Amino acid sequence: MEDPRVFLAAERTFLAWIRTGLALMGFGFVVARFGLFLREMQLARGVTAAQPPDLSLVFGTALVVLGVAVNVLSAARHARMVRQLNAGQRIGLRPSAGSIAIALLLGAAGLIMAAYLIVTS
Repeated sequence: MEDPRVFLAAERTFLAWIRTGLALMGFGFVVARFGLFLREMQLARGVTAAQPPDLSLVFGTALVVLGVAVNVLSAARHARMVRQLNAGQRIGLRPSAGSIAIALLLGAAGLIMAAYLIVTS
């Protein structure tokens, strides 16, 4: 690898994925605890909890697991890319299937959570 800018660009991309994974884990924790918040709000209004916060716990846990997977997979991809750069191999330029899948999955999760909020309110 002759140009350090290529390695530094790969490093910035890796760090962006790490931030994404951490954000997913943090958001997952918030979503998991959101059901508890809704139940407390219902109790404060004097309404008995109609349903347990199981759905928010499932979604929150899934987001935390997705965040962990993003961090692990990004570390593996970064290590592979650095090996390729050090070996002088050409890096293929194509859209990341993982990033597209995560974007679609998060969009679907957002729609499901919005529908859940509409139904429970």
